Amino acid sequence: QVHLVESGGGLVQSGGSLRLSCAASGILNSINVMGWYRQAPGKQREWVAHISRNGVTNYATSVKGRFTISRDNAKNTVYLQMNSLKPEDTAVYYCVADRHWATLGSSDYWGQGTQVTVSS
Repeated sequence: QVHLVESGGGLVQSGGSLRLSCAASGILNSINVMGWYRQAPGKQREWVAHISRNGVTNYATSVKGRFTISRDNAKNTVYLQMNSLKPEDTAVYYCVADRHWATLGSSDYWGQGTQVTVSS
């Protein structure tokens, strides 16, 4: 079993920054990719970014250049630095972990979510 705990959400003004953290615990041998999804009210959950164990990253077009994903393998923690936030970034952000990026969206391992609200 893998347990994920997010932190760092909150309320910020447009143009501001937030950093989300996700700490993983449990049996992590099979976890190679960690990432973030988000879900805005009335919308489907969407992929934001992911990072492999060796540090290869990938971003959704909507956040590229504004968000940075990173990980500390020694701490089993992944981070999402969010800069130049926009009201449309408002959502619940979920941490996710899986063996491969292609199966990230259908992973069994999700955090509880953390709310990010960007005011205009």
